[in-house]
Amino acid sequence: MKLKPLADRVVVKLVEAEEKTKSGIILTGSAKEKPEVAEVIAVGPGGTVDGKEVTMTVKKGDKVITSKYAGTEVKMDGQEYNIVKQSDILAIVE
Repeated sequence: MKLKPLADRVVVKLVEAEEKTKSGIILTGSAKEKPEVAEVIAVGPGGTVDGKEVTMTVKKGDKVITSKYAGTEVKMDGQEYNIVKQSDILAIVE
């Protein structure tokens, strides 16, 4: 099955949180922060959204930083994805 986002939506896959800190302390699952960096999996076509023209500026494969609690979480084929509006993407990581 394949996800195809509509309008100004973007499908992202969250990048795994670090398993240990810089000082070498191994984190348990409950101690990890929710990751904010994600990889773009699919991008909607843009167009007119709420009466405004939206041009998509992200593309498949980009690494992005999203708002911490933005979007809708979806689990498909054993993978977890997040569907966000392009406006919920704060930055592209270069």
